[in-house]
Amino acid sequence: MRKIYGIGETVFDIIFKDGNPQAAKAGGSVLNSMISLGRLGLPVSFISEYGLDNAGNLIDKFLKINGVDTRFVNRYQKGNTTISLAFLDEKNDAHYNFYKDHSDKRFDIDFPLFSSDDILQFGSFYAIWPEIREEFKKLIMDAAESNALVLYDPNFRKTHASELISLKPMILENMEMANIVRGSKEDFEEIFGVKSPNEAWKVIKNYCKCLVYTVNTEGVFVFTPHFSGEFPVKKIEPVSTIGAGDNFNAGVITAIYRNNILRDDLLKLEEPEWLNIITTATAFATHVCLSIDNYLSVDFAKNFNQ
Repeated sequence: MRKIYGIGETVFDIIFKDGNPQAAKAGGSVLNSMISLGRLGLPVSFISEYGLDNAGNLIDKFLKINGVDTRFVNRYQKGNTTISLAFLDEKNDAHYNFYKDHSDKRFDIDFPLFSSDDILQFGSFYAIWPEIREEFKKLIMDAAESNALVLYDPNFRKTHASELISLKPMILENMEMANIVRGSKEDFEEIFGVKSPNEAWKVIKNYCKCLVYTVNTEGVFVFTPHFSGEFPVKKIEPVSTIGAGDNFNAGVITAIYRNNILRDDLLKLEEPEWLNIITTATAFATHVCLSIDNYLSVDFAKNFNQ
């Protein structure tokens, strides 16, 4: 059976609004996607690392309750699970402080055996972390060489802008290993200095042949050598945007999986197929923005499955 994998950092999020704590929950960009996919009943496994501390125990239980396979998670004994403080501004966009106490032995993970047309999502700073880069790259290359369909979301934050010169070669390597690059306008402006979807495609097509470019409420743009299109999105008043991009990715993966779109089909898709993919992705992102949660609600997932 085709399987879905996500590899990314695990954090324990504490969310603040107007200086007051609002919620505390399992977080991390790829983790958020995996929880939503697990709630939809899809065959999903998470590849990550977190501590044997109380925060790690809460996260581990939460993943399992929501149908996420954790056999590829390393629970380290030395060090603690990363804590993230997320401060929502007046637009309910999040600004982060991270508190990290990692184990000395990083990325001590058993790799899964990828099969053709399995789906792998990866991204954010975890995908370009110098300390784990060598082993991380081996895993992504293994998936690509096994003919898995690989989605990369750079999710590049301004806090790392001063490190861009050293990090950019790894970002480009990741794009070369991916079948889909999905990123926001802010990502490509920070990384490449481009300010429009067409400018971004001119750059990205040299590394990856499929770009999904999101511009908040202004729309979603899709580019492949065979197709280009623009898709509108619903305008809303968000409660929190923390999980928006993560659940957009979950929606892309859900549509690809449920419509049995294989890796070799991706560059042949026409407008009806892309409309279905982007409609699913934007519905997921919109739903998550209307609550303080980072993932699809159980009720939404149940209704979506009907």
